[in-house]
Formats: sequence, C-alpha cells, structure tokens
Amino acid sequence: MSPTTESLNERVAHGSLEIGSPSKLRVSFEFFPPKTEKMETALWQTVKRLEPLDPTFVSVTYGAGGTTRERTHDAVSRIRQETSLEPAAHLTCVGASVAEIEEIANSYWVSGVKHIVALRGDPPDGESAFTPRADGFAGSVELIEHLKKMHDFEISVGCYPEIHPEAASSLADLDYLKRKVDAGATRALTQFFFDPETYLRFLERARAHGIDIPIIPGILPVTSYSNIKKFSAQCGMQVPAWLTHLFEGLEDDAPTRKLVASMVASEQCRILQRAGVTDFHFYTLNRADLVYAVCHSMGVRPKLGNGQ
Repeated sequence: MSPTTESLNERVAHGSLEIGSPSKLRVSFEFFPPKTEKMETALWQTVKRLEPLDPTFVSVTYGAGGTTRERTHDAVSRIRQETSLEPAAHLTCVGASVAEIEEIANSYWVSGVKHIVALRGDPPDGESAFTPRADGFAGSVELIEHLKKMHDFEISVGCYPEIHPEAASSLADLDYLKRKVDAGATRALTQFFFDPETYLRFLERARAHGIDIPIIPGILPVTSYSNIKKFSAQCGMQVPAWLTHLFEGLEDDAPTRKLVASMVASEQCRILQRAGVTDFHFYTLNRADLVYAVCHSMGVRPKLGNGQ
C-alpha cells in the first residue's frame, strides 16, 4: 500500500471524504484510430467488448500534427453508425487552417457527432514546439470559442494534474484552464497520473481557482512499463517509485504484468471512488481486457438487455 493509500483511507475513516456509490459511476473510453487492417480489427474488438458497459461517451484521438485526421473521422463515423455509443471526436489546431477546421467540425455536426475534444495538439514529428499557422488558431482557447460560435457543441478539454510541461507555473496552468472554461468548455479530462492524491490536490486547487466544470480523472492501465516511462517523460508526469518497484523484472513476463497492472489501476480507482469520484475516463490503447477488468472491479458491469 502506498503512502497515498494510507492517507486517503485515514481521511475516509474520519469522515472528511465522501464514499462514492457504484450505482452512480460513469465511465468513458478513449481509442486511437488504426493504422493497419490488423489494428482496425483490434480496435473494433475493443469497441464491441466495452460497448456493453454503457459508457457516457467514447473519444477517438488525433495523431501528432493532425496526421490521423481522415482515420479519426472514419473511426468516429463508424462508431456513430454501427454502435450504440456516443462518440466524441478529437480536434486540434495543428496543421490545419480555420477554414479546414470549420469544414471538419461542420461535417461532424451534420453527421450527429456533437461532442468535440478540443486540444491545441502536439507538434508534428521532428518539431519540438507548437507554431501556429498564419491562417490557423493560436491555441485551444481560440478553437473552443470558434466551435461554440459555429454550433452548440459539447466540448471536452485536457488538463494536467501535475502541470503542463510548457506551462510557466502551476498557477499559469490553472489560469489557462480557466480561460478554456470561460471560452465554453463543458468538461475537462486529465492527463494520466498514478497517485490519487495528485488528482485530488489538483481538483481542490482548480475549484479554488473558480473552475467549476467536471474534471474527470484519466486512468491509464500500465500495459508496458517502458512505454509508461516514455509517455510520462513526454507529458511531464512523475512515475512514483512504488510503481517502478511493482513492475521491476516484468518486461518479459506479460501475464504477471497484466495482473499487476489490473491491481494497480483497480486500487487507484477504488481510492478515488472512496473519495467521492463518480466519473472516470480510461485510456484504452485499443485494448479491452485490462479496462474491462478494472471497470468490473469498480462495479461497472453490463446492464441487462445488452446481450450479456
């Protein structure tokens, strides 16, 4: 048990934290667009496996520099047409003009996709920093404002519990999140983290800063520890020592690694549930098994009538 777990359990025991009810839990899932036929098969197996869990929505990402634009659109359209799920399309400022983004957003609205995850986006491969196009948006705030003027989109945005790697300070990071809320954001999805206290402290600071929209914790089950270290370095996230210890020696032992990954993510969600958290966003990496197991442990199960 980590120090975080002990701290939160003490707070729950003393009544300073609310206990969340499984009946109130809501989950959402993130997928990425497939690059190959094999990856497309894996994506749709994941979608169909998780569909009976009745998520609030599912999102489909954009690649760095907007490189997966067409594949993102195709995946979102197919989810909309062939499943009961409500898809949300990621949309970024990178590599596109205002006119091109308007065209994409209008096509989503007409097709019934009215939820956008609005992001600045990562720079294209080979570039270290985001450079706005002369005919594009300067950042996510401008993108959100424009989308809300076009249509009454539901707009989710990203946020960083440990601070965006390019932010001047944690206060500047909160200021920018507040600007996104003021521009029309209706929900914030956090970057992944591992210590529940990290999210809870961030939530407290955001509320004190006047940020009142739902802030949903992003949960990433650890399918590969080496990849997690790489992702964390890119995002400016900390990998706690206790997590490193748990995955030591397991890079070539996939079965044990999966069991440990399920245990870690389930415990993380259990602690957050006990702290009163009712909404969770899962980064699936287009793999259903770990996410399904964690949802099951939380009490999120297929409803009667979903063919289960």
